[in-house]
Amino acid sequence: MLQKINSKQIYTGNYGWHTGHFHFSFGDYADPGNTHFGDLIAFNDFFLSPESGFDTHPHQEIEIISYCVEGEMVHKDSMGNKNIITHGGMQYTCAGSGITHSEYNYSLEKDLRFVQIWIRPALSNLSPNYASTQIVRSDRLNKLLQIVSGHRIENVTRINQDANIFVSEIEPGARLQLNQHSDRQFYLSCLEGALSVNDTSLEHGDAIKIWDEGTVILDAVHNCHLLMVDVPRIAIR
Repeated sequence: MLQKINSKQIYTGNYGWHTGHFHFSFGDYADPGNTHFGDLIAFNDFFLSPESGFDTHPHQEIEIISYCVEGEMVHKDSMGNKNIITHGGMQYTCAGSGITHSEYNYSLEKDLRFVQIWIRPALSNLSPNYASTQIVRSDRLNKLLQIVSGHRIENVTRINQDANIFVSEIEPGARLQLNQHSDRQFYLSCLEGALSVNDTSLEHGDAIKIWDEGTVILDAVHNCHLLMVDVPRIAIR
């Protein structure tokens, strides 16, 4: 089954200094029929203006994954971490029992775009943790690169849930094929460009829910940049 979500169907909040495209209920967007996709409970595509950002704020009992699409994101947190994430970079925060953090765009002229994903953890009251990685384009070019897993995999960030996250940049004419087990579901977002998913067309900003497909074929129409989350069909809790 494929359920396409056109970019015009995704809630957009314009707050002056930043814009958020909220794929699921978040902040001032409340939709009881669109609160999660399994243990995926937030998929927010943020655009921050130059010299702006989210001031220090708290989180707890959530797994937070941020992927930088454009610009530079400056991260600081109560664990003492200070980091800059650039295009293609990813950071992970286990909020666990509680943390505070901030995200800023200190550029004087360039916008910052990043996707922030929230996943419900399998356990509560975990010790907070932070990790980051910078990914070069060749690592994700015309291949599906795994950046997050709930299992121990070399060079893949491990989180506290049975979930996987993949990124890819696909050139026109290239095709990727993957298998989907009946107990899994995929949420795929076309961040840039255009592609088809089992002959369903996606353009910039569109997303698609995928389950019971068996084989999933991704064909780039234009240079395509995508992010995909894989979670169990039934939420663990």
